[in-house]
Amino acid sequence: MNTIVDIQNLRKIYDGGPLGTFEALKGADLQIKEGEILALLGPNGAGKTTLISTVCGITRATSGKITVGGHDVVSEFRAARRMIGLVPQEITLEPFEKVMRTVRFSRGLFGLPKNDAFVEDVLRKLSLYDKKDNKIMELSGGMKRRVLIAKALAHEPRVLFLDEPSAGVDVELRKGMWDVVRSLRDQGVTIILTTHYIEEAEQMADRVAVISKGQILLVEDKDALMARMSQKELTIELAEPLNAIPDALCAYGLELGRDGTTLRYSYDGKAERKGIRRLLNELDSAGIAMRDLKTQQTNLEEIFVGLVKDDNP
Repeated sequence: MNTIVDIQNLRKIYDGGPLGTFEALKGADLQIKEGEILALLGPNGAGKTTLISTVCGITRATSGKITVGGHDVVSEFRAARRMIGLVPQEITLEPFEKVMRTVRFSRGLFGLPKNDAFVEDVLRKLSLYDKKDNKIMELSGGMKRRVLIAKALAHEPRVLFLDEPSAGVDVELRKGMWDVVRSLRDQGVTIILTTHYIEEAEQMADRVAVISKGQILLVEDKDALMARMSQKELTIELAEPLNAIPDALCAYGLELGRDGTTLRYSYDGKAERKGIRRLLNELDSAGIAMRDLKTQQTNLEEIFVGLVKDDNP
């Protein structure tokens, strides 16, 4: 796939006045492929929103270069911005305006001709059509969030930024929202999302980028990342509690549960030899009876926490 958003050596420094300066982005590099869903993950203050704002032209970079569809976001701002749809974290809508007029107006801002059929289709896909004549102030928080998405889609962008789009949206509506996102991806729209619901990133994303302290730590195919970094854990339920792990088993790095009735063994699920059979044989030799066995694989959230922890010693 071709690169549609190219971010090179991006730096953003804020003047902190008497408190000094703050470097929000420290030479960030990120290439986003056309037609993919990229999850941008990072802790609060990592630089996610600053990065998005800079790509969208809301914030001016201190240095570095960004192109969207080959258009420089500074020297060719209008052409670049025309390709971008943005759903911000904050709900900024005119409370007395009606839903249909709000979305229609956003389309007009980009110089596109009136197309109520297209706008109505967007509203239907976001389960907003029956509210098209309602004022914004009459909507729930989740519906207002979906109006923001409708506004971002009104000018038919090729790149869509979703900055915490699920905030305040209930589970059922969230599922419908992600169905719309998948549909857009299938139509060739590139999606970049930030989310605190990491299980959504695990379910939705084609690739994952992790940002911390203004730097991109990792960009990788989600499935490849899971396969490369995921650890598996074997939990052994014991027939009788142990007070301590026998010396003969210390080499396995076992962790004894608080009540002494479980042993946990972590291993590389992709390794040719996992050591499980040998461990079970040694447990039997030590006279330790087992009641049950179960395995669990590390999820994306645990991988993310580990990456960020390593970057914040």
